[in-house]
Amino acid sequence: MKLSFYTFLPFLVAGFMLPNDNCTKPNKVLESQFDGPYVLYRNNQVFVKYVYEENGFKTVRMDSMPLADKHNTALQVATDNPGKPFTVLLKTIMVNESADYPDLRKMFIVSDIEGNFSAFRKLLQVHNVIDSNFNWTFGNGHLVLTGDFFDRGNQVTEVLWLIYSLEEKAKAAGGYVHFILGNHEIMNMSGDIRYVHPKYIDNATLLNEKYVALYDENSELGRWLRTKNVVEKVGDIVFAHGGISSEVNSINISAMDINTLVRPLYPDSTYKYNDAKVELLYSDKGPFWYRGYYFGKPTAAELQVDSTLKLFNVKHIATGHTVIADTVSVLYNGKVFNTDVHHSKGHSEALIYEDGKFYRATYIGEKFQIH
Repeated sequence: MKLSFYTFLPFLVAGFMLPNDNCTKPNKVLESQFDGPYVLYRNNQVFVKYVYEENGFKTVRMDSMPLADKHNTALQVATDNPGKPFTVLLKTIMVNESADYPDLRKMFIVSDIEGNFSAFRKLLQVHNVIDSNFNWTFGNGHLVLTGDFFDRGNQVTEVLWLIYSLEEKAKAAGGYVHFILGNHEIMNMSGDIRYVHPKYIDNATLLNEKYVALYDENSELGRWLRTKNVVEKVGDIVFAHGGISSEVNSINISAMDINTLVRPLYPDSTYKYNDAKVELLYSDKGPFWYRGYYFGKPTAAELQVDSTLKLFNVKHIATGHTVIADTVSVLYNGKVFNTDVHHSKGHSEALIYEDGKFYRATYIGEKFQIH
């Protein structure tokens, strides 16, 4: 493995080698980890890049190895707690997610974390989804994430790697992690950076990369994101970041077919589609942009919701995307659940499904039955 360091003064790039003893102080290095890792693939080589910050200096560290050796390396990811990182092992294989899962006894459902690692961690820990060492403790339960874990916040990378790492841990325990993409995941893959925290634009420059390259098909996180769906049916619930509009109902399409149509165009930046169905799915009536359950004149009628339930053969719809209250909300006579709350403002909540009942899950560990 080759290891390189580059150091930067604020607003001024000045390259010089750091002292070698920095490599032998892992605790100090982890405490100064500012961003990363970013895992990039080029010419049968793997490049792992980090940004560190200490005493006003930003430092880029780059590790490289042959592609054949990538699974021998464990990555360390910083958290909101200095000196309390977690370890990530790179996946040996990635396959596109299924769109249909059987009925389950328990689910923990969260949306719109938007780079707020602290709120995400606390919710998962206080409700015993993970422990203090970021290990899976939810048994055969399913963690369902309904989009918008990118943008606005300043620990997006850490949030993504936590989700990534929990997937294998959950499977080993008989559980599962579902990461259903929202509009912000797709915006980042397609180069729409209007809501990206300035930290990440600056860091891409330091890393000598275009921002979009951090999530393209030659990056680990980019390849992983491309396996994810925008609609999934889990038991009696259909999950979509925004929801299912009457227009999508009208084309009589399955969850699997929706994902098959939209997946190849996640990184598209032309917004020109040659298929009317794809045009609809990427419009504001599509599953990751739609807001009609909560806003509009008029909002969706219950008849429309019933049509969606019949289309997907489910009893409930769960979304994020649109904040309508400081708490998880239930609408349309228990048929629609909204999980988008202002995590960054201290209103962090999740939705729990357990033995056929639904509960609000608060950031201090409370549970309140709502349906």
